[in-house]
Amino acid sequence: MNRPIIAPAEAKRKLDSGSAILVDIREPKEHAREAIPGARLQSLSTLDSFSLCGQNAPAVIFYCQSGRRTFQNAERLLGCGASETYLLEGGILGWKAAGYSTSVSHPEPFHIQRQVQITAGALIVLGLLLSRLVSPIFIGLSALMGACLIFAGVLGWCGMARLLGLMPWNRLPA
Repeated sequence: MNRPIIAPAEAKRKLDSGSAILVDIREPKEHAREAIPGARLQSLSTLDSFSLCGQNAPAVIFYCQSGRRTFQNAERLLGCGASETYLLEGGILGWKAAGYSTSVSHPEPFHIQRQVQITAGALIVLGLLLSRLVSPIFIGLSALMGACLIFAGVLGWCGMARLLGLMPWNRLPA
C-alpha cells in the first residue's frame, strides 16, 4: 500500500493555505499535554471515519507522537474518505524538529516509561544497598524488580506503569 508521507514544511504550507486539516490520532491525555495548534483530536481508539471527512473535505493530515502509530494504521486512516490524506512525517516530534511550535497546556512530567525506568532502577539499587548494609534478605527486592521487568517485557504489560499513571503528577488538571 502506498503511504503518502508529508514533510512538516509541506504540511505547514497546506495548513496555512487552508487546503488541509490536521488530525491528532493520539489519546486525549497526550493531546492535552502538547499538540500542534489548530489540530483536531480524533484518537485512534475512537476513530470514526465518517466523523472525520465529508465528500468535499479538504486534505487531511494525520499525526501522532513520532509517526509510528499513523504508519501502523495507515490503511485505516487513509480510507477516511477525504480527497487527499497524508501521514505527517515524524509526527509531532518531526514537527518540532522542523522548528514549528506546539501548544503545551501544562508542564509534562517525564514520560511514563522513563518514570518506570527511574523507579525500577532506584529499587534495584536500594535492594542492593540494603542487602549489603542491613540484611542479605533485601537482595530479594532487586530480584523482584528484575523479575517484574522481565514480565513487563515479555507480556507487554507493566503494573508499575499503571500504578505510576495514577500518581497526581501524571493526572490532567480538572
